[in-house]
Amino acid sequence: MRPGPTTRKATREDERVLTERRRAGDGPFDSRPVPCATLDDLDLELFRSDYLPSMVGPEVIEENGRPVHQQLSSLHLTTPDGRPTALGLLTVGLDPSSRIPGAYVQFVRYQGVDLDAPVADDQELRENLVGMAARLEPLLRSNLRTRLVEEGFRETPQPDYPLEALREVSMNALMHRNYETSYAPVRIAWFDDRIEVTNPGGPYGQVRNDNFDRANDYRNPSLAAAMKGLGYVNRFGRGIGRVRASLARNGNPPAEFQIDASSWAVILRRAS
Repeated sequence: MRPGPTTRKATREDERVLTERRRAGDGPFDSRPVPCATLDDLDLELFRSDYLPSMVGPEVIEENGRPVHQQLSSLHLTTPDGRPTALGLLTVGLDPSSRIPGAYVQFVRYQGVDLDAPVADDQELRENLVGMAARLEPLLRSNLRTRLVEEGFRETPQPDYPLEALREVSMNALMHRNYETSYAPVRIAWFDDRIEVTNPGGPYGQVRNDNFDRANDYRNPSLAAAMKGLGYVNRFGRGIGRVRASLARNGNPPAEFQIDASSWAVILRRAS
């Protein structure tokens, strides 16, 4: 018996799954070549000095003796014919946002608790992943404030936010964001009472609003593997747990998550 056409309207979740299935045929966005990009867009010195040793053991590098174009291709930073992929631009590109418009971080420090407050600092971080990490950590650290908390006869320094949680949230935003169809940056808005980290791209694959802290899936699987190799994430699927644990140890309220079909926000409240 042949069923007739359904009259049920497609939900937003149905549309999301269908779109992902169509794109799956092309492979993940981070593994595809980027139009108009050439090897001149890649920092080959950074690749040799930082990226390659992080991803491949020194004995393998010495034993293989491959030319650089083969090394780039074997690590999926370029296609076999030498065209840079999104992964290549994001990790070792000279200016990733020139080819992938949303590939940057906007950091804003407000002197108040809302968007109308005076701005104390406003920066755009447009480096590749290696440069981004090198610049982002001291920027976050410089905005932390520490006070002394009495514990018995001792006074222990306590920052208003644990750096571990800030690092984890920021790196996860870079790893999971949608680089393909959004030109919006990852945004870090630092208010007097909280920090809001927002990235474009809602739940992906098997991840949903009701299971995001238990299920794992990767919009950018090659980028995720690269970030693990570079040491920017420790273990897949543990990010939210690490954030929650570090906040609890530091005396901060639990992290708040705001998730919809097109964006993901994490709100960290200051320790009281």
